[in-house]
Amino acid sequence: MSKVIVTVAPTGGMASKAQNPNLPTQPDEIADSVHKSWKEGAAIAALHARRPDDQATCNAGIYQAINDRIRARCDIVINNSTGGGSNGDMLVPRADGLFESNFEERLKGLDAGAEMATFDGMTFADVHGGREILVITTPGRCDALAERFKDRGIKPEWEVFGPQHILQDVCRLIAKGYDKPPYYINMVLGADRGFQGAMPYSHDILASMIRLLPPESVFCVSAIGPAQLPATTQALLLGGHVRVGLEDNNYFARGQLATNEQLVARTVRIIKELNLEPASPAEARNMLGLPQRAVQAA
Repeated sequence: MSKVIVTVAPTGGMASKAQNPNLPTQPDEIADSVHKSWKEGAAIAALHARRPDDQATCNAGIYQAINDRIRARCDIVINNSTGGGSNGDMLVPRADGLFESNFEERLKGLDAGAEMATFDGMTFADVHGGREILVITTPGRCDALAERFKDRGIKPEWEVFGPQHILQDVCRLIAKGYDKPPYYINMVLGADRGFQGAMPYSHDILASMIRLLPPESVFCVSAIGPAQLPATTQALLLGGHVRVGLEDNNYFARGQLATNEQLVARTVRIIKELNLEPASPAEARNMLGLPQRAVQAA
């Protein structure tokens, strides 16, 4: 029976407790939410760090505190973000009135011993909280980021928001040998209202992006807001893996705020209804070529 990797993205770098009080932002909260999601069938945790004031950061010490707490409770695969977020330590004001994502801060996400980390190898504009934020990842910065991944022995999760992101630096860096197959590529759809350069979700857009993936790729699909459920279900039908969680979607149903474990549990139910099975963390590691880790007590 085919195995599906379920990733939980519990926090993200944009959502706030004002939007959803269930959003975990501090290390103990994040570890508790990830543990509950692991019990429901999540195999990977895609983590963002927050400062004590809940603002976004890539501080390695905070990431380490999150990672250590999770590893003390379960064997889920830990995937730290190098995308950061849209406030806090991630913003650098510019003289032209715009803000710029702090690239040096982004690099710190690789310094807390994660097995995987998100690789956002593109340049785009993020509109959030009334600010226009330039996320500048030039080819040279992509190379520097890829070298840091290689030096730390961290497998990239190549995160893309549209076809151009697959065809440009992702393919270039894979061709240069910065990753070994299988290449794990997460396609984020439905972010077009906030990210200039992102694509909306539709059946045709997702299917066309899958056709553009490099050989030996393993794909995951995540989608924003109401697109999360149809996009992840389509991904399952097309043979892919899925990401769910409050980073991408605050609601379980119209007017009903979600928890991370609720979103994971529903996804696992759909997986089983389709005669598939959720992969365990050990199975996910085997599928992605990651070293196995000792199993922790539940």
